[in-house]
Amino acid sequence: MGDSRETQSPKAFVTGHPVKHSRSPLIHGYWLRQLGLAGSYRAHEVSAEDFPAFIAALKDRSGGFVGGNVTIPHKEVAFKLADRPDELSKELGASNTLWLEDGLLHATNTDGRGFTANLDKRHPGWDRSERAVILGAGGASRAVIQAVRDRGFKEIHVVNRTVERAQELADRFGERVHAHPIAALGEVMQGVGLFINTTSLGMDGEAAPRIDFSPLADGAVVTDIVYVPLKTPLLAQAEEQGFAVVDGLGMLLHQAVPGFEKWFGKRPVVDEALRALIIADMDRHT
Repeated sequence: MGDSRETQSPKAFVTGHPVKHSRSPLIHGYWLRQLGLAGSYRAHEVSAEDFPAFIAALKDRSGGFVGGNVTIPHKEVAFKLADRPDELSKELGASNTLWLEDGLLHATNTDGRGFTANLDKRHPGWDRSERAVILGAGGASRAVIQAVRDRGFKEIHVVNRTVERAQELADRFGERVHAHPIAALGEVMQGVGLFINTTSLGMDGEAAPRIDFSPLADGAVVTDIVYVPLKTPLLAQAEEQGFAVVDGLGMLLHQAVPGFEKWFGKRPVVDEALRALIIADMDRHT
């Protein structure tokens, strides 16, 4: 009972390898200040070899943390080492948010919730469509597929350079998910209301292939989970072609909300001041 650690302000972390470019400390630091809470959130670089020991220290509280975020390349191992991963994590096989509760290490994955919350905020009604096209079948697409399916979309078409990888995701996420090669992109876009890029195409200002978005339904929304640059080449193309676009920055901001609430006890709000703070940081580092 008299453990001095219990009376200290909560400490949380983000860990990955590398992790120095993470904007999570900026996000959580903003909320701690805004809500007037005692606590800290810092980046901790941990190698793959050292990660199991880091989790062991988290579990026995010798690290002094109440929980934290996990990023590349540790999400799969974090899921395996957690005592109580939730259903979202189990289906994904990966966790990005950890917290201690009743002496056990709990885990979830908030990427999908971040994705849908961003669209809810920036373009309400995006989910009126029942059909979506997702470009890319890498690790980043998993939480997006799960979230769109769980929001009630009836058809989700995953288009990827290697169709076998898209097929793996269709097998994992069920009968509403269909795999296609890149050559089928124009065909599967016909009448679709939501187009999502989960690939790194156009990241950091690299050139991206030209995509004809005209087969999409009237009023369709195009979104990108890449947020550097804020308006990716794919979003710029879609906007030029008359479609509504939503950038990926909000996914980063909204996925941070559930963890903050677990660690610090208050639910924060993603507001325009936070968005401006992160955009200013992005501008400084480009």
